Amino acid sequence: MLSTKRFANPDVARAFSNIVWLGLERVTQIVVAIVISGVLARYFGPDVFGKWQYANTLLLVLAPVTWVCGAEILVPTIVHRPPAELGTVLGSAFALRVGVSAAALVLTWAGIAAGLTDPLVGAMLAGLATTMLFREPFVGVINAWLQSMTYSKPQLLASMTTAIVKAALVYALARAAAAPSRFGWLWGLEAAAIGAALVLYYRRRHGGRLGWRLDPALFRHFASAGTVFWLGLICMYLFLKLDRLMLEHTISFADLGRYSAAQQLNENWITLALMLAQTIAPAFVYRVQEAALLRRNLVRLFALTALLMVAGALVLDALAGFIVLHVFGPAYASAAGIFRWAVWLSVPAGIEAIGNLVVLKYQAKYVLLAKWLLALAVAFVVDLAAIARFGSYGALVGLAAGYLAAAAVNFHYIRLRLRS
Repeated sequence: MLSTKRFANPDVARAFSNIVWLGLERVTQIVVAIVISGVLARYFGPDVFGKWQYANTLLLVLAPVTWVCGAEILVPTIVHRPPAELGTVLGSAFALRVGVSAAALVLTWAGIAAGLTDPLVGAMLAGLATTMLFREPFVGVINAWLQSMTYSKPQLLASMTTAIVKAALVYALARAAAAPSRFGWLWGLEAAAIGAALVLYYRRRHGGRLGWRLDPALFRHFASAGTVFWLGLICMYLFLKLDRLMLEHTISFADLGRYSAAQQLNENWITLALMLAQTIAPAFVYRVQEAALLRRNLVRLFALTALLMVAGALVLDALAGFIVLHVFGPAYASAAGIFRWAVWLSVPAGIEAIGNLVVLKYQAKYVLLAKWLLALAVAFVVDLAAIARFGSYGALVGLAAGYLAAAAVNFHYIRLRLRS
């Protein structure tokens, strides 16, 4: 009866539906990512696949630059402004994001033209980088509007559909023996398709017109607000990709391809920890105001996360050889050893994700920035010593040290915050 009453509340029902769609989209993306990686790894071979993964690493380091005026700023602004001002809010955010994204794309292409990367890496990155022009200005802005209504289904449905189509196109290009440099443009096409679908959906909901307008004062506010969070996210993504950035200078692209194959699988596994954190955050962290209850919830969440991550890591450790062989093929057999060690990174990553919820709950932006700066610095120092001695395995040591440093900052902040 209690459950029925809860779901009779339209807000609760909408939130539950949103969570279901979010979970379905994440699972779809994980499956599609693994399938695409398997197809490309077998088609490219370890050397070219290593260059492909390095191009993706560069993209994921560059992309956070376009995340100016993040959802933590835009969504509350939409919620707190009158509906009549929606076009001004979205138009101002779009103008800022499209300007920054276009500048980032032009600078990326200029760096490629100047020969700052391996020629094939640059050719791959040229197509991949076009995603920056569509993701944040179009997809990100409209998705913020959808989030403000707790209704992400249109964006998630478009994302799932285009991901499946992209996988089919990747397979088709591989079967047609297309040049490796052509594949990156599929990612740009996917981002453009999602952006176009969301723009059409928004227009249909608003009488067939966008009605976006630029407000100079709001534009300046968006440009300055959230800067600390933005810098923190940039540091976080640098930390997450630092291993591949540093390995590129010490090992061959073929070995980098095998390492990246293992990390591709591992990162999809770690994504489950983030999904868990995002799903339980509203009920067990964000909506809890009493310090004693929040402490109890956190202890339980830390224990549950650690248990799930350890159990999953044990299974993946045991099946590492089987998984790598069937996803990537025999040319990547040596990646199984890396994968066996990498899966254990999910334990500190999951613990860090739960602790980070408290940082986000209290909007502790300077803590967030300091945490990822520390994690980045620790990982860099450890990588310098460990990669020289242990090669690819040394990069895993650097990641583990960085995650532990980030988790330590979370614990320190939680102790001080909840004590007061």
